[in-house]
Amino acid sequence: MCVINFTKLLPVLGILNKCNLAVVQILPYIQHIVLPKNDSRLNPSVYVATEYFTDQEKYFYLITLHTLAASYVGNALMIATGTMLIGYIQHICGMFSIASYRIKQAINILQKDILKSENMVYKELTYAIDIHRKAMEFTDFLISNFVGSFFFLIAIGVTCISLNLFWLASYSDEIEKLVPFIIINILYTYLFLANYIAQEITDHNEYVFATVYNVQWYTAPLHIQKIILFLLQRGTKPFHINLGGIFVASLESAVTLHQEAQTP
Repeated sequence: MCVINFTKLLPVLGILNKCNLAVVQILPYIQHIVLPKNDSRLNPSVYVATEYFTDQEKYFYLITLHTLAASYVGNALMIATGTMLIGYIQHICGMFSIASYRIKQAINILQKDILKSENMVYKELTYAIDIHRKAMEFTDFLISNFVGSFFFLIAIGVTCISLNLFWLASYSDEIEKLVPFIIINILYTYLFLANYIAQEITDHNEYVFATVYNVQWYTAPLHIQKIILFLLQRGTKPFHINLGGIFVASLESAVTLHQEAQTP
């Protein structure tokens, strides 16, 4: 499952992010030492907006080390939170997959022996419907508890992308452009991953109903057909991760956020 790979990808992205930030912090200083020029050059400054009541030029390396250490701690917390949410979503997708498997197995049992397997098929379908219901309820419960945080992250992410695009267009020095360029790519990556994972839930839910449509449910007894019809009726209503009725997390929404961030 692609969701599992994201739990490995997030720490890698976080480490690369901080390594790039560290390199960009000291790159002007290294360039000044390796390729010295006669003109006066400003000493490198810390890109992160912090205030230190010391001589920042004298203690540049210590300040940089402190900034990077604090940023690594914050990054570790974000990765831990993101990995936990991915684990929840992976569990939800697994519940949808189990429901699909139970439906498929129920119809296969029915085709082997109709008389002896009706009760077993009825139980399998009942379990499948119950698992599907619990997966939807768990999704709604998860979103309702994090909806405020998700709105805040979306607003901050789009704002940061817009500001860094402006920063990228304002500076002419190639080294200074590295910082906003790296930040923009990281933010776009996280926005895409978040919406892609949400799309996984929608796809797994739709796969449940695709399984119901594809099995030979019309060969089942009437009372079992009514249960399957109940599932088919629920499939007419799309199920998405909806944030307050305003934002629907999906790949289409990721493209929309990308366009909104670039709107002047």
